[in-house]
Parts: sequence; structure tokens; C-alpha cells
Amino acid sequence: MNKDQVKGTLKNAAGKVQQKVGKAIGSDKQQAKGIAKQIEGKVQKSVGDTNLNIKNLAKGQW
Repeated sequence: MNKDQVKGTLKNAAGKVQQKVGKAIGSDKQQAKGIAKQIEGKVQKSVGDTNLNIKNLAKGQW
């Protein structure tokens, strides 16, 4: 696991919490920020996954 995978996973989780808090307090703005953070986290994790796959491919560990 690399740092992009870890940071992306954490960012996704934080976004889910932010979205739920926004829903609980009735804040559309916080919900939207939470959804955006989730998307950002998923993208960052995908980048990390891709980098790891490329690294493994280069080592012949595919």
C-alpha cells in the first residue's frame, strides 16, 4: 500500500462523515463538501492503485 492509497481512503472516509453530519444538521453545503471530498479520495486512491500496479508490472510481479 502506498501513501496515495492511504490518503485517498482516509479522505473518502472523512467525506462520508462530513456528508452525514451535513445531512444531520440540514446543511446542503456540508453535504456537498462531503461528497466532493469522497470523490477526491476515490480518485487519489485510484492513482495510488495505478502507481502500485505499474510498479509491480515493472518488477514482473503482475
